[in-house]
Amino acid sequence: MLLHTLSRSPAHSALRDCLAVLGPDDALLLLGDGVYAALAGSEAAELLAASGAALFVLDADAALAGVRERLLPGATVVDDDGFVALSERYSRQLAWY
Repeated sequence: MLLHTLSRSPAHSALRDCLAVLGPDDALLLLGDGVYAALAGSEAAELLAASGAALFVLDADAALAGVRERLLPGATVVDDDGFVALSERYSRQLAWY
């Protein structure tokens, strides 16, 4: 069980690299430009949904990007305290830049 964090846009190879190792028992937190991967109806969102991993989006970054209202159903929006809670829940983290 890993917590993956993705801070690059879905156009960057980091998303594909992350998806290659993302397991159904893992969680993925999208932050920075990574929040665009959770846009409902996008190819990236479809790939994320198919991964089976728990999907989280950092609220402040989604709000800043103006996408909070257009996120993939099933994506859980978390604040900074939620990020800390995820870090405590998943003992190992893998950051994708």
